[in-house]
Amino acid sequence: MPTPDKIRNIKSLQFLGDILHEPNLWHLNRHAVSKAFLIGIFCSFIPMPFQMVLAAFLAVWANCNLPISVALVWISNPLTMPPIFYFNYVVGATLLNRPISGYEFELSWNWLADKLLEVGLPLYFGSFVVATVCAVSSYLVIQYLWKRKVRKSWFERQQRRKQKAVGV
Repeated sequence: MPTPDKIRNIKSLQFLGDILHEPNLWHLNRHAVSKAFLIGIFCSFIPMPFQMVLAAFLAVWANCNLPISVALVWISNPLTMPPIFYFNYVVGATLLNRPISGYEFELSWNWLADKLLEVGLPLYFGSFVVATVCAVSSYLVIQYLWKRKVRKSWFERQQRRKQKAVGV
């Protein structure tokens, strides 16, 4: 994790003022990390350019761990994007009761104009549904695991104290 002083000295980020000096943007605590997972995973499943910028903006807005939320966006990378977004398309088409078609992708304005509504609506609807389910699930799992770890540590501490008290 970068230190606050190191962030403060980066000249290209000084236009943001004191925004990046909020402690929760850099600390590792249950709330900051679980919200970072919620934001980062949600943004990773939405097909759009500059997902990291959106994740960073939402992390600052939600006051959660910035590096984790930005790093999680890389779940969708050039290798994983095709299967993720095809799955999102299938989910969206299924939920919208549309036929799932095999498309020959062509990088041209004509193809985009012809297929935008036909492919775009199920893709973005499915992406929103999958992103929401995965993001909320990750938030709940992080909350549960963190609380479980704290309870376990607390119980172990209590046991050690009892053993010391009996051994004295």
